[in-house]
Amino acid sequence: MNKQLKRVSMVIFVMFLALMTSSTIIQVGAADELRADPRNTRTRYASFDVERGAILVGGQAVAQSVPTDDEFKFTREYPQGPLYSAITGYYTLNQGMTGIESALNAELSGTSNSQFIDKLTRIITGQKPQGDSVELTINPVVQQAAWDALGDMTGAVVAMDPSTGKILALVSKPTFDPNSLTGNDDKQIIETYNSLLNDPTDPLINRAINGGNHPGSTFKLVTTTSALESGDYTPQSTFPNTGQYQLPQSSSIVRNSWLGTCGPGATTTLATGLMSSCNTPFAQLGVELGSEALADTAESFGFDTELNIPLPVTPGFIPRVQNAPQTALSAIGQQDVMATPLQMAMVSMAIANDGQLMKPQLVDSVVNSDNLATVSEFKPEVFSTPMSAETAEEITQMMISVVSNAAGSATTARIDGVNVAGKTGTAENGTLTDGTDKPYTLWFTGFAPAESPKVVVGVVVENGGGMGLEGTSEGIAAPIGKKVIEAVLNQ
Repeated sequence: MNKQLKRVSMVIFVMFLALMTSSTIIQVGAADELRADPRNTRTRYASFDVERGAILVGGQAVAQSVPTDDEFKFTREYPQGPLYSAITGYYTLNQGMTGIESALNAELSGTSNSQFIDKLTRIITGQKPQGDSVELTINPVVQQAAWDALGDMTGAVVAMDPSTGKILALVSKPTFDPNSLTGNDDKQIIETYNSLLNDPTDPLINRAINGGNHPGSTFKLVTTTSALESGDYTPQSTFPNTGQYQLPQSSSIVRNSWLGTCGPGATTTLATGLMSSCNTPFAQLGVELGSEALADTAESFGFDTELNIPLPVTPGFIPRVQNAPQTALSAIGQQDVMATPLQMAMVSMAIANDGQLMKPQLVDSVVNSDNLATVSEFKPEVFSTPMSAETAEEITQMMISVVSNAAGSATTARIDGVNVAGKTGTAENGTLTDGTDKPYTLWFTGFAPAESPKVVVGVVVENGGGMGLEGTSEGIAAPIGKKVIEAVLNQ
């Protein structure tokens, strides 16, 4: 009998020990993760009794907590709503949180480990709990310029400082007003959220950093980098100038968009091909380089690489293993290659910054909401080095000709007295049921001044900018990039 009691006691003791261990792991080890989980409604309900920190742009709040006279002490308010919604995201009672509201929730809510002393001090002194504020890298003038330039078109714009990686503007359209998701009217919030979720224009998708489109000819910058870095090519390397290129082991033919040759003569150069955005030399070049080399170069720019800014970013994509026809199409930004404006701006950033790619960053600092003392601060960080300074200079000169030369594909990005380096892209999206082409995706990426870059941009406009097959990257995307660049240079 005593032996059986001992066994039962031992089993109970082991079960108790396991329970205590599990509870300790949950309460201590996983506490931060559980608090940050958007599905944790208990924490979220309690958080509406705390004055959440503000999200700041140029010292002005673009998201803030305001007192209420209902069951919750505070509600969230977004003074400029849609202008910053792709960045701030939303903070709701029953639909979780997105954007900076989610990525820096611990700091904004005052629950991060770094805020423990401040939280303890508030408890001892009887002060009300309060979160820290977050200052963004966004320049309000540049943000407004990007918003205005994009107008009512579907697309996105990103602008960055190439020497630091600081994001100066980030706009995505269509978008939404996060104020429509605030308050404590559960029914209204759910109806609004479902309406946004089911909207065919996808206003909840941040097109600047998520999703993706075929980058078209902007990807030729990656192909050019791969070629020059191999040591087997120079800007003056020549290719047959027949106006068409038959894909290996295939009956399909790649043509230039205007159905003609890449300038006069029997041959054309790599530099001319980039300037005029010719498909034929780049398709051949892609086959010569091979899919592995293209993928290696793309990955050095951030393709297929996890990135948080601190918002989670959809990395660009290019298959590593492809046959020759697929590689040819990938080299001109088609096939299965996908990218966001941030990704293509990162390509230009490395070129603008002497071959060194800085990590993009959206947060400048975290500051104490009471005294504005800096809690943590952004420090520039090198992401990768995709090319040598010599290669970067060669590509810069090629990109200048894209804008400055009359035969270039981005003459609409010219700015008087400024050398602008740029590249357009017009990506095909297949055909409709009647056999006609779907509207193109229009791109522009570039930087200025070319000699000492202050800004790099990435622009995408979907559905041909609402002009069907008449929409062109030179007519729509490049002028948007120009306006954003001017907004930076005019300050």
